[in-house]
Amino acid sequence: MNEIIEQYDAPKASVYAEKTAGFWMRFWAFLIDLLVISAVTGLTIRPIFAVMDWDMSGTNWYAPFVVLSAVVYYAYFVLLTKFLKQTLGKMIFGLRVEKENGEALDWGTVLFRELIGRFIQKTFFFLPCVIVAFTPQNKGVADFFADTIVVHEKIYEKHV
Repeated sequence: MNEIIEQYDAPKASVYAEKTAGFWMRFWAFLIDLLVISAVTGLTIRPIFAVMDWDMSGTNWYAPFVVLSAVVYYAYFVLLTKFLKQTLGKMIFGLRVEKENGEALDWGTVLFRELIGRFIQKTFFFLPCVIVAFTPQNKGVADFFADTIVVHEKIYEKHV
């Protein structure tokens, strides 16, 4: 009889948390981001190089076109994530980057997540992206390092 009373004395607390974004949602958002970055690079950097008659075919990592394209790539992710908590791809799919503890994204977190995370992603190709499908809270490698999560806006899950 005591066991039954103890069960009913302690009500289970239900907590609602924002649903984390899985692999496919993040993948499609990233592809849209790549299209946007490609368009921005094509509309800004390429015309400048064409007008100035500068070589765009350099394949070395330090070629001017490659360096400027990398600056646009990293600036896109860093600035949009810091100020809006989402890139255009994430906006389209209703995703947002949050710190795990609920605090505001600070520069250190964003720089570490976006610069180091994107560098790891480019170095190991698709592997860091696949990790999202198999980790709790769908965290990517950069999310583990920066203590962030990517969540759906206005979609909540019940956690008991």
